[in-house]
Amino acid sequence: MLEFTYEDAAVSKGYRLVCGVDEAGRGPLMGPVCAAAVILPPHFEIEGLNDSKKLTEKKREALFPVITEAAVAYSVAFASEREIDELNILNATMLAMNRAIQGLSVKPDFALIDGNCKRNICVGAETIVGGDAKCPSVAAASVLAKVSRDRLCYELDKQYPQYGFAKHKGYGTKEHIAALEKYGPCPCHRLTFLKFLHKDD
Repeated sequence: MLEFTYEDAAVSKGYRLVCGVDEAGRGPLMGPVCAAAVILPPHFEIEGLNDSKKLTEKKREALFPVITEAAVAYSVAFASEREIDELNILNATMLAMNRAIQGLSVKPDFALIDGNCKRNICVGAETIVGGDAKCPSVAAASVLAKVSRDRLCYELDKQYPQYGFAKHKGYGTKEHIAALEKYGPCPCHRLTFLKFLHKDD
């Protein structure tokens, strides 16, 4: 089981409501980046909870309702592919994280954020590199973000079946790049991620 070390440390400093925050989808060539924020009850253990990347898709889907039912509050938010193109992926990720934090029905006073960047975060925050494998609330957020983005990829696959989004979730696989070279980008592609497609005439 993951330990509540970071949450407890924040509470010991006087914070009352601590949320974990993580994102999914920084690397793909298409679609929005997704962020989730989760406030778990103190020391509430969720069996099997871990970094979403270490879990199977089936396990993540099974954990999703367990997390949402157990959470004091949770929120999932996105920054669109156009916002990614305009702001860059790091700034768009911070935007999605802020939207997730601000979307919580219970307002946190501190955030534990996976990674090493907390630029412009709207509440007091601490970054934890590898936090999704160390911290229960961040791990819970990682599962909600990953499942939510994957579900969106399945929906986009129905609209644009030629690209294979359901299979590769937008990452730059050989199949995806071949489809891009054949069909060109669709409206949900991140154009700033596709500079390798630009060829001189």
